[in-house]
Amino acid sequence: MTFRDLLQLLRFEHWVKNLFVLLPAFFAARLIEESIMRSALLAFVAFSAVSSGVYILNDWVDAPQDRNHPDKQNRPMARGAIRKHEAFLLLTAASAGGFALAYFLNPTVLLICALYTGINALYTFWLKHIAIIDISLIGTGFLLRVLAGGAATGVEVSHWLIVMTFLLALILGLAKRRGEYIVAMRGHTFRKALEGYNLPFLDAAMVMCSTVTIVAYLMYCFSPEVTERMGSDRIYYTAFFVIAGILRYLQLTLVFGRTESPTRALLHDAFLQLMLLGWIGAFAWLLYLR
Repeated sequence: MTFRDLLQLLRFEHWVKNLFVLLPAFFAARLIEESIMRSALLAFVAFSAVSSGVYILNDWVDAPQDRNHPDKQNRPMARGAIRKHEAFLLLTAASAGGFALAYFLNPTVLLICALYTGINALYTFWLKHIAIIDISLIGTGFLLRVLAGGAATGVEVSHWLIVMTFLLALILGLAKRRGEYIVAMRGHTFRKALEGYNLPFLDAAMVMCSTVTIVAYLMYCFSPEVTERMGSDRIYYTAFFVIAGILRYLQLTLVFGRTESPTRALLHDAFLQLMLLGWIGAFAWLLYLR
């Protein structure tokens, strides 16, 4: 087992998803407070460790099927680079470390991490085979990240953040299933959940969720409670980055077929990175620099 195999098994690149734990404090304009920043970063580390344990479990269970997949066959367990007893030790260490750190923060964070692990265990063994339920649970996972960040920092999570996090996660989940469906059509392993999908449905569902997300975001931008809390009526400027980013993601998915892995799309697409940085920068200016 090499260090690269270890990082791949822990899904190190997927830790970017856990940055969602920072969102409650960021939007409350409190991320620059030392105690809040410390708690948010500790929650990020805790959730990253717990999620790595979930990824190891998933790879362990899916290893036989992954060997027949053109991309997943390169995962450490699928190609035999990491043995089962080694994976078990890593799973135990990652999960125990994450739970211990979550408990150190507060029992609510621990409960959320435990709920995330339980849901994903059910997902791995059963629920990922049920269409619609599978992508809904992906959205729930992102939502739990946000709630963990709120619990760790003591910042209330707004209903706007809950709704838009779930909608965005649905788009990512649908894009992932679409990529898997295309791979399956080329003669590779056809996951049971994919029997409940086809390309017209996935394309229509992605467009529908994208439309609802944009409308919800515009409602958020013009909401009186939000403009009053932020002290600005120019929040709608940030909508440019959201709309352009969603359109780019749809282009990657529907035109180029490159989004079986949403994380990889973000880490390797300069346009998406630019839109994300622009959005963060615009909000940072509104919340912290004016």
